[in-house]
Amino acid sequence: MINKNIGVVILAAGKGTRLGCVDIPKVMLDLCGKPVVSYIVETVKKIGFLKEQICLVVGYKQEKVKEYFGESVIYAEQKELLGTAHAAYTGMVTLPEHIDTVLVIQGDDSAFYSVEALDNLLKKHEESGNTLSLLSAVLEDPANLGRVIRHENGDVEVIEKEYTTDDQKQVKEISTGTFIFYRKWFEEMFPNMPELRKLGEYGLPTSLAMVRADKKAYGVYPLEDGNEFLGINTKEQFEEAKKRKGC
Repeated sequence: MINKNIGVVILAAGKGTRLGCVDIPKVMLDLCGKPVVSYIVETVKKIGFLKEQICLVVGYKQEKVKEYFGESVIYAEQKELLGTAHAAYTGMVTLPEHIDTVLVIQGDDSAFYSVEALDNLLKKHEESGNTLSLLSAVLEDPANLGRVIRHENGDVEVIEKEYTTDDQKQVKEISTGTFIFYRKWFEEMFPNMPELRKLGEYGLPTSLAMVRADKKAYGVYPLEDGNEFLGINTKEQFEEAKKRKGC
């Protein structure tokens, strides 16, 4: 059974403009007969997370998400789409007060995560005493994804796709956007987080820079199987997801 002091926040507020979503949020796209986000909800429940430990952050067409999941999870409303860190914060403060560790997962690219992969990440986080842990993936074709840059001095940073240099684009390790945070640190840090210059929003990768600046322990752990990560941002990626699911 999962520790009752761990919660999970699943980001499910996005519109999915590039995928042509008109009357449903992106995470409710039908993937082999059920919504994209339902796969990760099922996975965290298999790990042992209970209803009160699972918070879906909703926004655009949120009634569609609530209609599907009903009272099987709790919800937080992101009234303004101000980025992934803002969404994570919105969900985090909604979780019960006793929860001190929070797993943050993107609802649109986590349909292939295995119980074992998330279990391993949670164990590494707990054993290391990290304030922040990030799940990364090594991909053959990282395309337009943020890169994980590992420096010789041991520092690790995530460079958002909007900022990557030509050299950094050769790196195949990417951020999955799946983080684990010590809740108290994140909630105290977020009000001081700077906006992403080119986007005017608050991105989760910035938290890695913040944890380094605070000289707190952190770790970046690659998925054993990079194929467990698949971002669904384009129609081509959605077709790939259907192919992998076998429909």
